[in-house]
Amino acid sequence: MVTRLSHYFLRTLREDPADAEVTSHRLLVRAGYIRRAAPGIFTWLPLGLRVKAKIEGIVREEMTRAGAYEVHFPALLPREPYELSGRWEAYGDGIFRLKDRKDADYLLAPTHEEMFTLLVKDLYSSYKDLPLTIYQIQDKYRDEARPRAGLLRGREFTMKDAYSFDYTDAGLDASYQLQRDAYERIFQRLGMEYVIVNADNGLMGGARSEEFLHPTPVGEDTFVRSAGGYAANVEAFTTVAPEPIAFDGLPAPVVFDSPDTPTIDTLVAHSNAVLEGEYTAADTLKNVVLALTHLDGTRELVVVGIPGDREVDDKRVEVAFAPAAVEPATEADFAKHPLLVKGYIGPWSELGPVLGEESATGIRFFLDPRVVDGSSWITGANVDQKHVHTLVAGRDFTADGFVEVANVRPGDPAPDGSGPVELARGMEIGHVFQLGRFFAEKLGLKVLDENGKLVTVTMGSYGIGVTRILAALAELNNDDKGLVWPASIAPFDVHVVATGRDAVAFELAEKLAADLEAAGVDVLLDDRPKVSPGVKFGDAELVGVPRIVIVGRGAADGEVELWDRRTGERETVAAADAVAALTAG
Repeated sequence: MVTRLSHYFLRTLREDPADAEVTSHRLLVRAGYIRRAAPGIFTWLPLGLRVKAKIEGIVREEMTRAGAYEVHFPALLPREPYELSGRWEAYGDGIFRLKDRKDADYLLAPTHEEMFTLLVKDLYSSYKDLPLTIYQIQDKYRDEARPRAGLLRGREFTMKDAYSFDYTDAGLDASYQLQRDAYERIFQRLGMEYVIVNADNGLMGGARSEEFLHPTPVGEDTFVRSAGGYAANVEAFTTVAPEPIAFDGLPAPVVFDSPDTPTIDTLVAHSNAVLEGEYTAADTLKNVVLALTHLDGTRELVVVGIPGDREVDDKRVEVAFAPAAVEPATEADFAKHPLLVKGYIGPWSELGPVLGEESATGIRFFLDPRVVDGSSWITGANVDQKHVHTLVAGRDFTADGFVEVANVRPGDPAPDGSGPVELARGMEIGHVFQLGRFFAEKLGLKVLDENGKLVTVTMGSYGIGVTRILAALAELNNDDKGLVWPASIAPFDVHVVATGRDAVAFELAEKLAADLEAAGVDVLLDDRPKVSPGVKFGDAELVGVPRIVIVGRGAADGEVELWDRRTGERETVAAADAVAALTAG
C-alpha cells in the first residue's frame, strides 16, 4: 500500500533544535525521525523506525549467514547474575538500578553477558551442542554523565550483541573469525568506512579484542595508525621502550635550589640558566599524583613518573588502573600526605629512599616505559624549592611497575615496527572480543568433552551499535538541504511529489505511485493538498529519500521529472517510462 504523506505521522521543523551539537542530531530531529524525550533518550517516529529496521535487517541477514541464531532477553534484569560476575558493583554509577515493591534489586541492562551465559548453561551440557552463536537486537541503558550528540552518545541505545560458545580455544578462534567477517560485510553493505583497531582487553582478559572504528571528526575515540598497517585505539597502544643504557661512570645525582619552579616550563627555564645546559621538557621527569577509588571504596594514592614533555591521557589512565576509578589527587589528599611536596615530587630524596618504599611515604610509584634503566633525569627532590639532576633510573631509583598512561603523539613508533603513527578521530561502531572463560567460570558454564570430562566453555562477544550506526550514516550522508540516505537503508525507495493545483498532476502521481508499488518499490507519496511546491520540495530534501519524482507542470503532457538527490541530477521523462527508469538495475 502506498504511504501517503497527507495521512503520515510526520512533521518537519524549519529550525534546528537548541540542544543539537552535531549534524545527525540536528537533521534527524528536523526531518521527523526522532524526538527528544529526556537527555540522551529519544522517541522513535515512523521514518526513524523504518531506517532502523533496514539496518537491523542487514545485520540479521549477515548474522544468519554467519550461523548465529536470534534470541531476545528482557531489558529489566535481576541483581543476582551481576553479583555472581562481580559487575553489580564494578559498574559503579554507570547503570540504572531500581527496586521492585518487594525491595528486590534490578537493573536496566547495560549489556547481557550474564544472561547469555546462564541461558546456555540452562540448556546445553555436552560438547556435541557446540559451537553455538546466539545474538539479540535489544535496547541497552547506561547512565551517561553527559549525554550528548543525539544518538551518538545516549542513555538508551539499540545494540546487536552476539556471543559464541566453544569448548576449545581453536573453536573460539573459528567463531571469532566468522563474526569478524560478518562485521566487515555489514559495514561494506552500509557503505561505511571503517578501520579495525586493536583494543584493550579490559578486566576480562581474552586473547583478542578489536574495534571497528568509523573515522569521523565527531568521534569520541582517538586511534593511531601507521602507513605500514598498524592500527589501535589509544588505550591499547603499546609504547616502544628504548634500550637500557649502561650507567657505569655517570656522575652522582645533585640536588640544586629551584625556587618557584613547580611546573615543567619553569623548571626547564631555571635548569638551563643554573645548570648551563640545553635542556628540554623531555629531559625532565614529571611525577603525577593520582587517586584510585577501588571497588571496596578504599582510596589509594599512586605516583606515576612520565617524561615531562608528555601529558597524562585520561583513557589510558582508566585502562591502566581498572577497575578502580581514577582522578587527580585533591588538596585534601596532599594534606594527608605531607611527604608529597606538591610541585617538587620525585622518586628520590637526599633524606630518604625510593618514594615507593614504606619507610618513605608508603605510596606506590610507577613509571612510563620510556624511563629505562640508565636514563638520566631532572626531577623533584621531594624537598620544597629543590630539584635534582642526573638522577639515573635503575641506579638511583626503581618503581613498583610500569604503566601506559602518557599520551600518544604523532610520530611515535608503532609497536609492530611498521613505522611512525598518526592520530585520528573515530567512532566505535562495532567490537569483536574473545571473552575467554571469564563469564563461564564465574557462572559455572561447563560441558562434558569427548572424554566425559567437565570443561569450562570459552566465549566470544560481538557488538554492533545499531542506533549509533544510524546516526553515523546521517553524519555521512547529508548536504546543506537535508539528509541523503543510501538506497540500502532509506526509509522509502522513491518519494513521489505531486505539485500545483491541477488535478491532473495529483491523478498522475497517484497512478505512478501505484505502478511503482506494484513493481515492488516502496513509495512515499506527497499528496498533501494546498501545500506549496516550495514546502514540498524542502521536505523532500530534508527527509532524504534518494530518488524523487516530481509530478507537476508536465503532467498534462504525460511527463514527470526524476530527481536523484545523491547526484543532484534531474531528468524529464515520459510518465510511462518512469517506472522502468526507477526499477532498472
